[in-house]
Amino acid sequence: MSAYRIILVGTDGSDSSFRAVDRAAQLAAATGATLVLASAYSPMPERERASAADRLGDLAYKVQGSTPADDALRAARERAVAAGAGDIDQVAVEGDAVDVISRLAKERGADLVVVGNRGLNSLAGRILGSVPANLSHRSPCDVLIAHTTPRGR
Repeated sequence: MSAYRIILVGTDGSDSSFRAVDRAAQLAAATGATLVLASAYSPMPERERASAADRLGDLAYKVQGSTPADDALRAARERAVAAGAGDIDQVAVEGDAVDVISRLAKERGADLVVVGNRGLNSLAGRILGSVPANLSHRSPCDVLIAHTTPRGR
């Protein structure tokens, strides 16, 4: 089995997703792989955006467009650098997390997708499906589901 050359990891800015970034960055550092940090986002409906903008004033830009995803990616990049990853790319894409990650894996020629296990053991995850479970079926490459949540969640 050859070493991974391109490792893709999804992040939404949560602690769990940042732990997945840490694992992916460690693997990228160990194998010399390119690390692709990805964040999927959904645009805020106009009514909610306007309401939030009114409340936030000068900080309204923080809830518009891809800004929350971009913020998550900046924080993820800092963690990846701290974990030793060297070649890092980041991308924010509008859409559903599973759709975005599986599409990016194919487009970028990823050898490995890393995702946290959040949602796998929840009732909602069992009924509706979770990002890690759905991604494991749709990814065009290997998927590493990293244990990123406390037991029982």
